[in-house]
Amino acid sequence: MHQAKPRDSRLMNRFLNAIEKAGNKLPDPALLFLYGIFIVWGLSALLSMTGLGMVHPSTGETIDVKNLLTGTALATFLAKMVSTFTSFAPLGIVLVAMLGVGVAEKSGFINTGLKKMLSVTPATLLTPMLVLVAIVSHTAADAGYVLVIPLGGIIFHAAGRHPLAGIAAAFAGVSGGFSANFIPSSVDPLLQGFTQSAAQILDPGYQMNPLANLYFTGASSIIVIAIVWFITDKVIEPRLQGMAKLDDDVEQAPDLGSFTPQESKAFNIAGLTMVAGLILLVVAVWPEDSPLRSPNGQITAFNAPLMQSIVPLIFLLFVIPGIVYGRVAGTFTSPKDTVHAMGETMSTMGSYIVMSFFCAQFLYVFSQSNLGTVLALSGAEVLHTLNLPGEVTIVGMILLTAVVNLVVGSASAKWALIGPILVPMLMAVGISPELSQAAYRVGDSTANIITPLMVFFPLVVVYCQRYIKDTGIGSLCSMMMPYSLALLVGWSIFLLVYWALGLPLGIQATYTYPVS
Repeated sequence: MHQAKPRDSRLMNRFLNAIEKAGNKLPDPALLFLYGIFIVWGLSALLSMTGLGMVHPSTGETIDVKNLLTGTALATFLAKMVSTFTSFAPLGIVLVAMLGVGVAEKSGFINTGLKKMLSVTPATLLTPMLVLVAIVSHTAADAGYVLVIPLGGIIFHAAGRHPLAGIAAAFAGVSGGFSANFIPSSVDPLLQGFTQSAAQILDPGYQMNPLANLYFTGASSIIVIAIVWFITDKVIEPRLQGMAKLDDDVEQAPDLGSFTPQESKAFNIAGLTMVAGLILLVVAVWPEDSPLRSPNGQITAFNAPLMQSIVPLIFLLFVIPGIVYGRVAGTFTSPKDTVHAMGETMSTMGSYIVMSFFCAQFLYVFSQSNLGTVLALSGAEVLHTLNLPGEVTIVGMILLTAVVNLVVGSASAKWALIGPILVPMLMAVGISPELSQAAYRVGDSTANIITPLMVFFPLVVVYCQRYIKDTGIGSLCSMMMPYSLALLVGWSIFLLVYWALGLPLGIQATYTYPVS
């Protein structure tokens, strides 16, 4: 006789099942983006006739919905179709990084590394360890999407747990906890630049430190790990174990419980090769006049060549140790084996490449139509007219950012749009730009994992399909919804408590304006 599930648990399962059922009735992601193009074309034609538009706060320019069904617009769309696809940033990032990761995986370097990691990681701490690694991966730009998330599935599968739970936990750490990091990254100066420019609309002399949110994002790491750990072990994995069975043709979980002396020797040599490469990188970056630094000598600045070379560095830091491991362990006997490993990895990326083509075209027409811009500015205008107390306004800003994130995926693009409205508005009621930016980061991060418009969302669907072929957008959305809701509520409360306690947000940061 089965023990009855608590009422709350049954309601949650019904809710998530409804999301999954509805979402999986959607077409294949590639077709979804194709249909989205036609919808945007139709809406742009209709709304352009209504005169709907908003005034951009920083330029004073009126932004109208553009009709994309004109002959000129359609001709431009066709002319740019190839360049739109080839310039789709996630495509190059994923494929280049996967070439290096593929060599490291096929040679056995990654599997042996996982064996060694699992041998020292208690089973009960597997989830928080994975989430911690996912959060730290933000330092390497988009590395988490192409490395940590698929490894989450491999690690959980090898540990006898559901691989989709590992993918979900890693996805929640990489994308849901995007702004939770105790290590500075290129995101900090990127957002700071937009925030400072927005603040200077009201106060032309306002200056802001790039690490103005460092302490808050570092403390947020603990909160994100705790929330994702709880949701994974108590909500997602039990639901998956009862519903989502692995396909019959899924490979047996790799034996990560033991490794041979030869494998250990090969890993140690390859690991030393990787460490030597990192040391060389540090030596190259260390001089203040290093060509890898930005023109003003910063390492983590968005325009620093080092930050722009993260993906090529990932390629090198995996392909070289992968080759060394393969030669020592005997899994690679000739240079052809390295090329073959890359080819096998690329053969698994076919569906992602197809989705990327249609996704790139959709994002292009959506951007050209100005629909996302008008929606974002309209939402910010509504928040402005409400004129709520500071704490309520901050929560409203978080919710607005999360909603806007569903239609404008880029963190910098969203902040460039709504920042010039929200930052001066909140400064006028005594809230500092540093606090506004912290609130924005919470809202932006927590909605990343439930919007199919996030450029890496289709890639995560592909990762899931390696284990359950009929995984669709609805399956992934329903799996990630509890993380999104829990992070949105928990992280927002944490920000309010952090604010109430007066804990430092970051370097040279205050909560109030003018600076007291």
